[in-house]
Amino acid sequence: MHMLSPRQLFLLNTAQTSPSPRLLEIERAEGMYLYDFKGKSYMDLVSGFAVSNTGHRHPKVIQAIKDQADKYLHLTVYGEYIQSPQIKFASKLASILPSTLSSIYFVNSGAEATEGAMKLAKRYTGRAEIIACKNSYHGSTQGALSVMGNEEYKQAYRPLLPGIRFIEFNSLIDLASINTDTAAVIMETIQGEAGVIVPDVNYMQSLRKRCDETGTLLILDEIQSGFGRTGKLFAFEHYDIKPDILLLAKGMGGGMPIGAFVSSIEIMSVLKENPILGHITTFGGHPVSCAAGLANLEVILEEKLFEDVARKESLFKKHLQHPEIKEIRGKGLMLSIQLTSFKQVEKVSRKCVENGIIIDWFLHCDTAMRIAPPLIITDNEIIKACETIIEAIEYYQSN
Repeated sequence: MHMLSPRQLFLLNTAQTSPSPRLLEIERAEGMYLYDFKGKSYMDLVSGFAVSNTGHRHPKVIQAIKDQADKYLHLTVYGEYIQSPQIKFASKLASILPSTLSSIYFVNSGAEATEGAMKLAKRYTGRAEIIACKNSYHGSTQGALSVMGNEEYKQAYRPLLPGIRFIEFNSLIDLASINTDTAAVIMETIQGEAGVIVPDVNYMQSLRKRCDETGTLLILDEIQSGFGRTGKLFAFEHYDIKPDILLLAKGMGGGMPIGAFVSSIEIMSVLKENPILGHITTFGGHPVSCAAGLANLEVILEEKLFEDVARKESLFKKHLQHPEIKEIRGKGLMLSIQLTSFKQVEKVSRKCVENGIIIDWFLHCDTAMRIAPPLIITDNEIIKACETIIEAIEYYQSN
């Protein structure tokens, strides 16, 4: 009997999200690299989409996973039992965050963190309106989709949540629309899927001030920008402000699925009563994910991975010089290479993959390519990656 290939089974039995998936068949991963079944290596310049900040399968993360798997896996729904991995990880996170961000609610993903934060803001303020930004991305579940700032991705799924308004990111004038009916402003500290848009310091500080004036909670989404990616542990540190609620995921778990929304004990306490179990999750704070997350955070802190990020950003910018590159945006190792068309981006990124460099584009900005490698990338790897990208651009021009 003819056996179906893994590729055929993938297309037959796993739900597809696009008409043209990459179809790379990966056997293993280590550090900066993925390896296919023929032994070909691929340098991962997107970190599994800002997940593998410490690299793929960091030895300390793997050991923590193995150690916890020998003790226990899932025990009960989140928030009922005292579980050591959750306690240790929450305490470590709280120790590196402002004192007003000391209550951590672990969930499974960034989208779930968004959902929990939206509920928390409405419950705490007693208000219904939420303001988000145009070209924002906070996840794909229905609540998160409601605060996505791109109608093209939302129109097929309406009706969505009512009471959502949108403002221009980085527009001081638009901040005036935040008022005493607004429960929360939800905003990426640096816009990711818009093509990596970095706001002005004055804008972020004015946003914080306007939220304070109107009693509005500020939710900062650091799902992509957190855990050292921008050269600070958290990107809000660049602006000398603090959010009321912080969203975390992606680079949080060292490759394991985990997210969190973080706030003060006072704000978070409203989820305990009227009704009880105001927010609940079965697998949130899974002990193996929390053990991996703690090990991942300790690696970032002990190896001071975030401290060399700004220099590595400069190295990328130095070696990515080409007339077809219109602009390089971003902060740290959260970068965007602006080209001229989606066709060019698609062809160049596919050529890069052929040549062993994984690079991709953005949901809301398909004329730019994403660079978000593991923070452990070396200078030689940066230079090699840049050379491969330039070669792919030149190949596109000549074909």
